[in-house]
Amino acid sequence: MIAALDHVQLAAPPGSEPALRGFYVDVLGMTETAKPPVLAARGGCWFEAGGARLHLGTEEPFRPARKAHPGLRVRDIEAFARRLTEHGADVTWDDSLPGHRRFYSTDPVGNRLEFLEPSGPSPAPPKRVLRGAGSG
Repeated sequence: MIAALDHVQLAAPPGSEPALRGFYVDVLGMTETAKPPVLAARGGCWFEAGGARLHLGTEEPFRPARKAHPGLRVRDIEAFARRLTEHGADVTWDDSLPGHRRFYSTDPVGNRLEFLEPSGPSPAPPKRVLRGAGSG
């Protein structure tokens, strides 16, 4: 019997750890957790917030996850979306999941991330795309 989801692993290119730390810690507000020494030697980094744990492991050749993604539940989704766009990330709203407000974004290496918040009976906003400050 499965008891819980322990973590989600995403891939990242070797050497991307500083950019990942800047995004997952400084932008998303997650905490970096220490990897065991034998795993730390392989590169990558681990992050957590609330009950969510993400492991980013290096992979060569690297290909970002464009469809597969973690779904991260957030509080005050509008403020969270603003925070991402203020840090240069694109935010794409999607109203196709009943009972939730949600949007998609990507991490600095192109992995897709979903952010969602239960909305109760109120309707979700129409689908729209917001471009971050660093988009061109």
